[in-house]
Amino acid sequence: MFKHILIPTDGSELATQAVDKGLAFAAQIGAAVTVLTVTEPFRILSSDAMQVESTRASYDGDATAHAERILKTARDKAAAAGVPVQTHHKWHESPYESIIDTALAEGCDLIAMASHGRRGMAAVLMGSQATKILTHSKIPVLVYR
Repeated sequence: MFKHILIPTDGSELATQAVDKGLAFAAQIGAAVTVLTVTEPFRILSSDAMQVESTRASYDGDATAHAERILKTARDKAAAAGVPVQTHHKWHESPYESIIDTALAEGCDLIAMASHGRRGMAAVLMGSQATKILTHSKIPVLVYR
């Protein structure tokens, strides 16, 4: 059975539900959890509202504070569920690559994550991290929708 689960989250409602489900699953099977949030570095040209409205310094500070809120919530939920947890905030141009790299580096044997289920033009423009992870990961992936 699985011993160490990586749960990536962007803090969205759907990703938060996946964190909750992943922690509940970990508690049931006695697994440890690593929760990861990945922030894309600041870009001058971006469709991300937070980047468009920010300077690099304010973006970095706001993104770091946002990541810490996400991870603190996950740590609190894991503690309440009695699940051993570690958390990481990574900066990376390609979130899916950072997720896979972290899973490998931490010795995770399962990635449990949300899929936002984007379709059509939104999927083309925004991409799907879940699809990229499913395509490139050699570690099993459990997708919550």
